[in-house]
Amino acid sequence: MQIRQATADDVKGKKVLVRVDLNVPMKDGVVTDKTRIERIIPTIKTLLDQGGKVILASHFGRPKGQRQKDMSLQPLVAPLAACLGGPVAFASDCVGEAANTAAAALEDGQVLLLENLRFHPEEEKNDLSFAKQLAALADLYVGDAFSCSHRAHASTAGITDFLPSFAGPLMMAEIEALTQAVEAPERPTAALVGGAKVSSKLAVLKNLIAKTDLLVIGGGMANTFLYAQGKEIGASLCEKDLADTAKDILAEAEKVGCKILLPTDVVVAEKFAEGATATVVSSEAVPADKMILDVGPESIAAIKDQIAGCKTLLWNGPMGAFEIEPFHKGTVEVAQAAAERSQAGQLVTVGGGGDTVAALNLATVAEKFTYVSTAGGAFLEWLEGRDLPGVAALKKAAA
Repeated sequence: MQIRQATADDVKGKKVLVRVDLNVPMKDGVVTDKTRIERIIPTIKTLLDQGGKVILASHFGRPKGQRQKDMSLQPLVAPLAACLGGPVAFASDCVGEAANTAAAALEDGQVLLLENLRFHPEEEKNDLSFAKQLAALADLYVGDAFSCSHRAHASTAGITDFLPSFAGPLMMAEIEALTQAVEAPERPTAALVGGAKVSSKLAVLKNLIAKTDLLVIGGGMANTFLYAQGKEIGASLCEKDLADTAKDILAEAEKVGCKILLPTDVVVAEKFAEGATATVVSSEAVPADKMILDVGPESIAAIKDQIAGCKTLLWNGPMGAFEIEPFHKGTVEVAQAAAERSQAGQLVTVGGGGDTVAALNLATVAEKFTYVSTAGGAFLEWLEGRDLPGVAALKKAAA
């Protein structure tokens, strides 16, 4: 991976513009989950220890190029300072006089947070004049927001044309984990792909069958594959118009030697609701008035057995409707089995995308996996085999 990381020689005495992801959950102006803030603290501290002055740039929400008070990054100053253990200055804009003045006032060891990048429509247009204005604030650029790297925006791509550019530790950790799991895994390798719809993960499935030895399909996606095999799925969520596509994927997997594992038994109920009466039936015998909401115990045992023979596991999406009991068991039990093997040093486990983090947290295994990504779209696009503009820009800058 031809990407540079900044050294102390690069950083000392310099102003460093760091693209981070501070698009955190908030309610009534209060941060409700500090995970993304906590994750960038080591990056900031390293740059400060190396003698740099740190300027943080991030987007928040979708203000559509307009200044909106409820999407200001100012409420993040206090929690950011608390996590950092030191003061954080704030600029009321990310370019122009306010930003230039705040950046010019920075001294060694100080941190500045810029206002929401997306208050300017030029950010999402990857406008080079806007990127040049951002670049004028600093002496070098560090891209540390993998979760935003699938967008060719001024702060993730264009800016690398104007400053010496490097990848931050979070960016590198993400790239290395995904490369290890997808591009150069220790085999045999398995991918567990769940979620509601096949349509949202068609490209992922097509890419992974060429790269893995085992593909476990769960969630609502599995219903479409069962339907494609001619099985009755009752009132279950299903994309019937994709039955032929599902057949093509099954045929291609067989052709390239990738084993696809589908549920042989399932948990069904008349409705998706807390306390709904759930029963286990064969995937061949789903009642017409019931819907599939999880994989059954026989399927759970089969997945565990297959994973036990693997060296690498890529996890994307839940096995069932895990948000409500008792439809969480498939996700939780398989995740716990994978985590146990991971902790024993027998399995490299990399998870991410969509509901994956919530599912792994429910199973209390997120910290036991080898790596869990908080990226959504970027994680999925990597699984699809796409080049991410933010990563490509850093590669180009290092060439």
